[in-house]
Amino acid sequence: MTNSVVDAPPAQVPDELTPGRSRWHGLRPYLPLVALVVAAVLPYSTLNLPGIFEGPLNSPGTLQLLAICLVFGGLAAGYDLLFGRTGMLSFGHALYFAAGVYGTDILVTEAGLPLWQAAVLTVVGGTTLAALLGAVALRTVGIAFAMVTLAFAQVGAILVARDFGGLTGGEEGLPLDVSGLPPALVGVTNTVNLYWLALAYLAIVVLVVHRVSASPTGRVLAGLRDDERRIGVLGLDPYRFKLVAFTLAGGLASAGGVVYVLIVGGASPHITSSELTLSLLVMVVLGGPGTRWGPVLGGVLYMYLDHRLTAFGSSEAVNSLPAFLSRPLSQPLFVLGTVFILAVYFFPGGLASLRSRLTPVLTALRRPR
Repeated sequence: MTNSVVDAPPAQVPDELTPGRSRWHGLRPYLPLVALVVAAVLPYSTLNLPGIFEGPLNSPGTLQLLAICLVFGGLAAGYDLLFGRTGMLSFGHALYFAAGVYGTDILVTEAGLPLWQAAVLTVVGGTTLAALLGAVALRTVGIAFAMVTLAFAQVGAILVARDFGGLTGGEEGLPLDVSGLPPALVGVTNTVNLYWLALAYLAIVVLVVHRVSASPTGRVLAGLRDDERRIGVLGLDPYRFKLVAFTLAGGLASAGGVVYVLIVGGASPHITSSELTLSLLVMVVLGGPGTRWGPVLGGVLYMYLDHRLTAFGSSEAVNSLPAFLSRPLSQPLFVLGTVFILAVYFFPGGLASLRSRLTPVLTALRRPR
């Protein structure tokens, strides 16, 4: 009987001992800074990307679209602090974003306050509102918590739609009085300043969420997501930590509302609907919950598709198709839903897991035969 000899697989060389990979890993901490610099100098580019944007990168329409995408990237990152990092499913996060939008608009347009005072009061008020409502909602858990937050959001939507106190403008919305704004934030030519403001908001949200997640509080929040009872056994109060996360996320959403109302020039009641919170949930899941950059990528991509698919649905290319194709393709939500289903099916971890899933495939393709 002959003994067959099986060759052992080749030993893997650690990444730190591979010169190319070592240099790559040494550069990775600087990639966010490089991305921030590239985004900051983007308005100086006259590059034209037909089919992707309607004009050059430095055109006012393109910069406004990018600014909105950046704001919602920050909103998704803030919402991920609740959903992805703490495990709390809230259906009322749009309420605090709407508080930032309407609060700034009312204080500037109706009360005549300077923008900086209105912004500070709005963020403080939105954070306080999140703390008060969170103190009540967090007495429940699971689906009951989601329903309580949804109920609070619906109350806010009803107050806005019925023009409570004659302040919100009802279903017509409330235009922003630009005469009370700094000149640098008014006019088409100053769209670039609003873009930079949105970029600054996104950078601050990512920094705050990252610092909180890396802190001892962040580790407790991760423990709450995995097993809340274990945190209680350790002698920590889960309620207090969840309230901190809820309040912080609400404050970040209110700050996003301040930036958003400056970009679009007014407030409209659609931002108070629960559909916005569901959109934030889709953004986080699309990008990858609990990751550093996944929610940001999901928020930016979702809002870009939401705006561009509207123009795509009314284009000649779609109208010329047969009715059974043109009708669904003319509906942006249908296309967005299809993209979301395919993304979740093929990439369950979201866009953030794309690299880890493609690495084995690329390695196999590079392997000599």
